[in-house]
Amino acid sequence: MSDAQKPKGPIKAVIFDMDGLLLDTEGIYTEVTDAIAKRHGKTFDWAVKQHSIGRGSQDFADYVISALQLPMSAEEFLTVRQPMLDERFPHAQPMPGAEALVRHLARHNIPIAVGTSSSLHYFGVKTSNHGSWFELFRHVVTADHEDVTAAKPAPDIFLVAARNLGVDPKDCLVFEDSPFGVTAAKTAGMYAVAVPDSHMPVEQYAHADLILGSLAEFVPQDWGLPGYHD
Repeated sequence: MSDAQKPKGPIKAVIFDMDGLLLDTEGIYTEVTDAIAKRHGKTFDWAVKQHSIGRGSQDFADYVISALQLPMSAEEFLTVRQPMLDERFPHAQPMPGAEALVRHLARHNIPIAVGTSSSLHYFGVKTSNHGSWFELFRHVVTADHEDVTAAKPAPDIFLVAARNLGVDPKDCLVFEDSPFGVTAAKTAGMYAVAVPDSHMPVEQYAHADLILGSLAEFVPQDWGLPGYHD
């Protein structure tokens, strides 16, 4: 581990991304986007997907349409996509270690929030079967929150979350699975722990303070947070 990736702290609040970090939704996005692409004789493969992770919906639509040269507008893409996602998202499962870490931090009264590029609508659909632990978050900041002017990689989502939690950005730790999200956290002046998809090139996360294989590997006490056995 490099000096830049050694754990730091102490941390006063923790902010979590959602897609691919708390819930395993990335496969759903891939399935649906590829289904739409195939209607036009295209394929949404990893070469394209790896550059789309962590984007807000409008940015995602613009990128995919451009990359695959789909004959549709971003608005048409998002309209076609919505019922397909609404059907699948309630079945998304927790990522390894996610629920345990959230419950642990909440039990020790550590302020926690979700900072996601999803809309409030999709947040509700994705978490519809996980209310018992998502209700532990003190705040949820989505890309369409009234105080957010730009989605990731802009820092807005995380800065709004910190403000709502009443914690200085420099005392916040962000968990992210995307390079865009890590950029947003670092631009906000926060610590960032990356938990990348195993297919992502690790060099895209060089700006993270720490890189983990899963949230189950996180050691809270390394960051001045209560350990699991405290």
